[in-house]
Amino acid sequence: MNGSEKAVERVLFVCTGNMDRSPTAEALLKRKGDYEVKSAGTWLYAARRISLDLIEWADLIFVMEEHHRDVVLGICRGAENKTVVLGIPDRYPRNSPQLIGILKAKLSEHLGIDL
Repeated sequence: MNGSEKAVERVLFVCTGNMDRSPTAEALLKRKGDYEVKSAGTWLYAARRISLDLIEWADLIFVMEEHHRDVVLGICRGAENKTVVLGIPDRYPRNSPQLIGILKAKLSEHLGIDL
């Protein structure tokens, strides 16, 4: 890689069931194209369950609520410096305009990009 190329950043989104918030965030950031993006849930029956492999894979982890951060850190204490709580409660359906608007604002602020 030469100096003008940007390294791809690996971003993981975490919510409870991996059904609404984190898959919406994953799809939103994937459209940007500059990131490798995955999502997972903390619930036993999540569509994709959080794991040590996913935590170690990620350069940056966005969790929707504080209790998701607790789960991530319970699996890997070393992830503390790369985990960010977005503060988005579980009341938005997947791909809802309200959820997309909140995600765009919060991710743009944290990543320093326009979505």
